[in-house]
Amino acid sequence: MAEILNQASASIAQVLTKWAKQQPDHILLFAPETEQKLSYGQMAVEAEHFMGWLKDKEISAAGHVGIFMHNGRQTTTVFIATMVCGRVVTPLNLLAPVDQLAWVLDHSDIEVLFYAPENKPSLFAALKKTQRTFALVELDPDAESGPFLQSARLPLPQIDPNNPALLMYTSGTTGTPKGVLLTHRNLLHAAKSISEWHRLTPADIVLSSLPIYHINGQVISTITPFFSGGSIVAPHHFSVSTWWKMAIQYRCTWINMVPTIIAYLINAAKSGASKPDMAQLKHIRFGRSASAPLPPEHHREFEALFGMPVIEAMGMTETCSIVFCNPHDERRRFGSPGLPCGVTAKIVDDSGNVVPDLVSGEICLKGENVLHAYYKGEAETKKAFDAEGWMKTGDLGMRDVDGFYFITGRLKELIIKGGENIAPREIDEVVLKHPAVLDAASVGIPDTNYGQEIMVCIILKEGLTCSESEMRQFCLDNLGKFRTPKLILFMDDLPRGPSGKVQRLKLLDLVQSK
Repeated sequence: MAEILNQASASIAQVLTKWAKQQPDHILLFAPETEQKLSYGQMAVEAEHFMGWLKDKEISAAGHVGIFMHNGRQTTTVFIATMVCGRVVTPLNLLAPVDQLAWVLDHSDIEVLFYAPENKPSLFAALKKTQRTFALVELDPDAESGPFLQSARLPLPQIDPNNPALLMYTSGTTGTPKGVLLTHRNLLHAAKSISEWHRLTPADIVLSSLPIYHINGQVISTITPFFSGGSIVAPHHFSVSTWWKMAIQYRCTWINMVPTIIAYLINAAKSGASKPDMAQLKHIRFGRSASAPLPPEHHREFEALFGMPVIEAMGMTETCSIVFCNPHDERRRFGSPGLPCGVTAKIVDDSGNVVPDLVSGEICLKGENVLHAYYKGEAETKKAFDAEGWMKTGDLGMRDVDGFYFITGRLKELIIKGGENIAPREIDEVVLKHPAVLDAASVGIPDTNYGQEIMVCIILKEGLTCSESEMRQFCLDNLGKFRTPKLILFMDDLPRGPSGKVQRLKLLDLVQSK
């Protein structure tokens, strides 16, 4: 498969054409809830129908197609078909607050949006706040066929590898999302690197419940198996009670997880709620963990309980979900995301000078899978890259003498809960809307299940009161359950620096006294 990347016409369409000819009956996707299957041959036919549908709907040659749906047969079909047809796919976060969703709908320039019926309330609430108009297509993710099959089949286009294929939005530290625009070359280079690192072949079958609106679910769980000619088992969401049953039923050879999933599987096994017969898991070669640091104690416990190695990795939306990865041998390190995978990495001090091994600094990256620019984000792009083209990640880390990297902190104050990025300002701005609140600051705190949870520290206005239960209900009403802080503290003051800016990381010291 490597030779396709050296061709001037290399694109995701080329990958589909290759596998549709070589193995048309091989299954690309298993949809467990409906027991539907999608083969490579079927995917190619439906992509050609999709090409005809795009022409019928007068979607421009490089138009943006949005997806607002949970995992399912049609979700995967639209996701792949959009890129194969030369358009830019834009999956939208189902957990995004209404205001943020509206901002993305305006900024992304989508020309058509596919949405699931159950997501209609939040979508239409966001549409009331948007400035643009675009076509809407309601589509059941589990439907056996999509509306595009009514259109004629048209040949797939020749696509320049430098053309954009995926526009993914990620929250910044200010709370304003950034549009990460990734090309066919970016995605194929990442998929090739991951396939080689994990030794993937068409015989491999991955089990992943990670949503397609997350870069891990997009690249690791979908594009990489697609690139390597393998198969994907993609349930709607993670469930402790069905996880191992699906792994056994579909004879999966690897499982893609985040630390939160690992924590739930450990807890279920230890409580006796869900522990499979280990002999039935022998076909699983390895588990993969990324999107947040995996606690070493959970890493060791999972391997002891389930008898399979876990390969810890690290990625970013800006790097197509891959930066570091541990090797599949005795060299792998607990507590480390591993060695550079598909990228060149260095660690620098505040002046941009490379630091010695075992010294902490900012991680900087270069590679074919690294984005070139943020969408309509000239200022963000300029800030993210140095004069020599190195991307500054905002992550603090160090490298040991064997070349393994360790994450020691974050320059960015992003909260990563269960693999989802949450900007502290998102929480602050909602809490500040409560009439009794004078000031508020949020920060991520360690959590065994989610990696990080949310803590908010609040200063009340003089003479006004608000109980913890009242504030929790206010957050549930305005932020939703996922973004509601786990810990709510009322304080007389907040730690601030010389400029008056709240020093969020100092808030973490308060957890020790609670």
